[in-house]
Amino acid sequence: MAEPTWAGAPVERVAVVGAGLAGCLLAAFLGRRGIGVDLYERRADPRTAGAERGRSINLAISARGLDALDRVGLADQALAEALPMRGRTLHPVRGPLGFQSYSADGTRAINSIGRARLNHALLDCAEKTADVALHFEHRLIAVDPATGGLTFADGTTRRADAVIGADGVWSAVRRSVQFTEGFDFRQDFLPHGYKELAIPPTPAGDFALDPGSLHIWPRGSSMMIALPNTDRSFTCTLFWPKEGPGGFAALDTPAAVSGYFAAHYPDAVPLMPTLAEDFLHNPVGSLVTIRCAPWVRGRVALLGDAAHAIVPFFGQGANCAFEDCVELDRCLDETGGDLAAALPRYQERRKANAEAIADMALENFVEMSDRVTSPVFRWTTRARHALERVVPGYVSRYELVSFTTLPYARIEGRLRRQDRIAAGVLAGAAGGVAAVVSRRRARS
Repeated sequence: MAEPTWAGAPVERVAVVGAGLAGCLLAAFLGRRGIGVDLYERRADPRTAGAERGRSINLAISARGLDALDRVGLADQALAEALPMRGRTLHPVRGPLGFQSYSADGTRAINSIGRARLNHALLDCAEKTADVALHFEHRLIAVDPATGGLTFADGTTRRADAVIGADGVWSAVRRSVQFTEGFDFRQDFLPHGYKELAIPPTPAGDFALDPGSLHIWPRGSSMMIALPNTDRSFTCTLFWPKEGPGGFAALDTPAAVSGYFAAHYPDAVPLMPTLAEDFLHNPVGSLVTIRCAPWVRGRVALLGDAAHAIVPFFGQGANCAFEDCVELDRCLDETGGDLAAALPRYQERRKANAEAIADMALENFVEMSDRVTSPVFRWTTRARHALERVVPGYVSRYELVSFTTLPYARIEGRLRRQDRIAAGVLAGAAGGVAAVVSRRRARS
């Protein structure tokens, strides 16, 4: 493997800011290339400090994330600590449950795993990688893109040959370049927020719901979802308007919470003994899409949510960030380890993909909260699964996103080509049937 350089000059240290999922994975990738890495995190070590209450949001790790984890030897461990979900179980206000498979054959699954559990595994992986140093309780306040200088809240300064911001939605690295000439930045908040609740195991120690499914309570402009955990609990997440009728702010007493859930989520209430307490004490998070450019300025680059935060309705936030790490590693291979050449190439390849999944994630909120209950949607889903079984190469959008590593930006084009081919196959089949009927009529 080529010695790491910056435009021909040897690279001594790279600073990765943010020891979340993407930052840890990137540190492991870089360290394995022989690049010295300083991984900075503003919080204490979460392996000892614990997670913030109501901030976990279970992850749905699928093909893209597993491909990235496999490259650092963590895919099998992640799967061993995850629960496969092969479809959606729909919970109406009244009536029987419904189930929608994620794949035509019903075997493919996305994998529910706790964010904290995966983050701990990635921290361990980064820490074990040669020449990767972890620095907790280092809150970054400024970066100089020209020199790679970093300034921290305690007044200490450091310098790196390159600084890569993997520090999330409210990135301090991005903020250091955000207000400079030529930097485009846009953040779009949904009027909805999210809040976490819990369904514990039954008194007998079993799952209270089917653990092989993602559970959705679709309610038009809002919804609740539940993902299984290995301790046989479920992490529930409400996606509700922040204000107005049916919003978080409208429920401010235990009686109001219990009454609203009894009316709108009646089958969940008996499963949630701490419902009112969790609702009133757990925080409300924001749902935001962030788009910015350029991701690379001088010796500074952005990655993951710092570059392209998306809403969680396709379960692709972590998967997409992990793909960023894979692409940057690939670009370093192609450029002989030259960071100055690899970073712009990484940006060029990933920007369109980030835009594509951001749009699809926004569209999927409408699908999950509303369309899944429509007879037309259910018929369309069954029809697409039928096409997958009879038309070679036909794959649904959901499967292309979740079960392949086809670049996000190429999915819409692939779908259009598939639909044209399927239309031709169906037209040919219809013509064949008509010809047979015509011959039979002629003989009679």
